[in-house]
Amino acid sequence: MIEVRNLLKRFGAFIYTGDRLGDLELIEFELNDLYQYGFITQHEFLMAKLCVEKEKNQLKGNG
Repeated sequence: MIEVRNLLKRFGAFIYTGDRLGDLELIEFELNDLYQYGFITQHEFLMAKLCVEKEKNQLKGNG
């Protein structure tokens, strides 16, 4: 997740609400926007999304 947060930080996005699952959902929205507008590569997007999904699964006890 550090790499994902650093990726977002490159674009001035700092996400922290105090709710870990909420943070992960906001990170997903931000990643979608960055990719949609061409700011990050498909590889960066997919790797970050995988990392976020893994983290979400761990929080939900599936992982």
